[in-house]
Amino acid sequence: MRAPFTTLLVATATVLASASGSASGGPSTAASQAPAEAGFVSLFNGRDLDGWTGAVEGYEVKDGAIACKAGKGGTLFTTKQYRNFVVRLEFKLPPAGNNGLAIRYPGTGDPAYAGMTELQVLDDPNPKYATLDPRQAHGSAYGMVPSIRGHLKPVGEWNQEEVTVTGSTIKVVLNGTTILDTDLAGVTAFMADSPHPGKDRTEGHFGFAGHSDPVAFRNVRIRELP
Repeated sequence: MRAPFTTLLVATATVLASASGSASGGPSTAASQAPAEAGFVSLFNGRDLDGWTGAVEGYEVKDGAIACKAGKGGTLFTTKQYRNFVVRLEFKLPPAGNNGLAIRYPGTGDPAYAGMTELQVLDDPNPKYATLDPRQAHGSAYGMVPSIRGHLKPVGEWNQEEVTVTGSTIKVVLNGTTILDTDLAGVTAFMADSPHPGKDRTEGHFGFAGHSDPVAFRNVRIRELP
C-alpha cells in the first residue's frame, strides 16, 4: 500500500489555512481543514468505533488508533460493503504480532476462508514463525498466494500499506514496495488442501481479523473504484 500518502493538494491547503489563521489573528486549524487524498474517505474517526461492527468488544481505540485487545480479537469490520477499492492504512506490530485484513468479508465465518481472503498482518521475522508456510507471511493471501518478505519495519514502528482490490486481483504495497500482485481466480492449490469457498466473492466488508495480539491500525481510508 505504499503509494504516496501525502499530496501537493494537502500541503498547499495546509499552508493556505495556516496563513489564513495568522492573518485573522486567530489560531490556525490547518490540520483539521486540510482535505484528504482525492477520492479517499476515512473509515476511522480516531475517537471511537463508529462505522464498525462485529467483534467490537475485542478492540479498543488507543492513542488515536484501532487496537486489538491483548487476549481478545475476532473480526472487526465496516458496516458498509465494498466491491472494488483501494485501502490505505498504517499498522504497528508488537513482537510476534498477528492480525489480518479481511477482504470482501461476508460478515460471518473465518475471513480467510469465507471472505475473498485475509491478507496477513504478521511479524513474520519473529523466530516464532521460523517454519511458516510462505502463504502465511505478511501480506500473503492467506493459504493461497505468498508475498515477498523482508519489507516490514522494525517491531514497534508504524508501517504504511496500500491494498488494491479489482475484480479477482489483489495488489499489496508495503512501505513503498509491491509485495503481492496476484489474481485469485487462477489459484487452484491451497495450504493444507483447505478449500477457500469465498475467494471468488465480488463484494463484502473490509475489516481486521484479530488473533489476540495488540496490533494497532490508524489513518485507515478507502477509495471505491468502478
